[in-house]
Amino acid sequence: MSKDILNLEPKDLWKNFYSLTQIPRPSKKEEKVREFLKKFGEDLGLETIVDEVGNVIIKKPATPGMEDRKGIILQGHMDMVPQKNSDTVHDFEKDPIDAYIDGEWVTAKGTTLGSDNGMGVAASMAILESKDLAHGPIEALITVDEETGMTGAEGLKAGLLDGDILLNLDSEDEGELYIGCAGGVNTEAEADYEEEDLPEKMTSYQITVKGLKGGHSGLDINLGRGNANKIINALLVTAAPKYGLRIASVEGGNLRNAIPREAFAVVAIKENKKAEFETFVTEFEEIVKDEFDEADPGVVVTAKAVANPAKVMSEKAQNSLFKAVSDCPNGAIVMSKELEGIVETSTNLAIVKAANGKMEIASLQRSLNEDGKNEISKAVRTALTNAGFKAESSGDYPGWNPNPDSPILKTMKELYKTKFGKTPEVKVIHAGLECGLLGSVYPNWDMISFGPTIRWPHSPDEKVNIATVKKFWDYLVETLKNVPAK
Repeated sequence: MSKDILNLEPKDLWKNFYSLTQIPRPSKKEEKVREFLKKFGEDLGLETIVDEVGNVIIKKPATPGMEDRKGIILQGHMDMVPQKNSDTVHDFEKDPIDAYIDGEWVTAKGTTLGSDNGMGVAASMAILESKDLAHGPIEALITVDEETGMTGAEGLKAGLLDGDILLNLDSEDEGELYIGCAGGVNTEAEADYEEEDLPEKMTSYQITVKGLKGGHSGLDINLGRGNANKIINALLVTAAPKYGLRIASVEGGNLRNAIPREAFAVVAIKENKKAEFETFVTEFEEIVKDEFDEADPGVVVTAKAVANPAKVMSEKAQNSLFKAVSDCPNGAIVMSKELEGIVETSTNLAIVKAANGKMEIASLQRSLNEDGKNEISKAVRTALTNAGFKAESSGDYPGWNPNPDSPILKTMKELYKTKFGKTPEVKVIHAGLECGLLGSVYPNWDMISFGPTIRWPHSPDEKVNIATVKKFWDYLVETLKNVPAK
């Protein structure tokens, strides 16, 4: 069924996107797709470079008559977010993505699609192999590890690229041009704990929170969606004193830049409280459904009887975990005063794990300004430290400061209005584009970001709108044709 997308227009772009869906490429596991891209460039007879951190750079000379134009860097990232539904059998390091057409969209069966940023990479590939498109000097910069640390952009060295204008093909709303983005920082915490023998006269359950939409921890953070880690913790905190609840293990979320959709806990309660506890979970589910009836109507909370574990967390450790998750900030923290409807500062409580004597918590903070980023990461560290965890922030990357006087912005606004009859929206995005890091290495670059319409990236509901892919492609081709002279 995946091959149906090969009949979509523009065929050259969709052909390359299909090829990318067949190659496993989760973040930090890009070896196969890197070799694929290297061979792609070399087979075209183009200068192809793999730099010391694994980025692929492919250079194509200008077409006849366009040699005097400013050089363009087409930029995207080769990795994708590996998210799947719990009932989907899929190995992101081995299995291809099963993409298919669903009405006006292309999506995948039970997994992320990889249109983030497969669409941008596929477009770059189509430009590189084209024989009839007019353009000045082209350099495709395809980075590694954008989704989990931007280490590809961070490790890019000066002097490898010669262009003047960076077109970042990693935005997700057609008709919008992005000229700035948030910076980010990871905050992680851990603590060891003692385990105890399971008390007598206990019965055990697996608590499950699932059915949440999840999504991108920047783009979707202000949509009011449920955080599975917060929800399951609220259940456990409430149940502990009522039913003598003891935790054997907890696991929620698996990526710092994805809002956690699912969480699980194996717990034991007093045997004589069994019926009462089951009623409590049912009633708790109704409360959660009511709370998220608009933003996350599919949420499900269940308790399934399981065999008793041999060990549980000490009550001291359990209370420490409760406090850490309860007190840790989550969601949109500050909205921008200058940019209507745009989140200025946010944090995502992404991962919570406790098992075998070790507790781990991971989160991601974002902000449009450095002070906001520093303040929210400090608040997260303080909350986790006060709960008895050792907390550290790392992987700090800068935001991209907007330049409303950008020459390429002026050109692209005029082109869009001429071609499509309306003025594109110019925006700043509350997500981590690589432009901030890349611009710090190549400060001469005039940068802009755009792309087709993608919905629910970083979740198994990810989908890309077919009609906007054609518009994105036509706009990219028109832009390359009209790049100003040096």
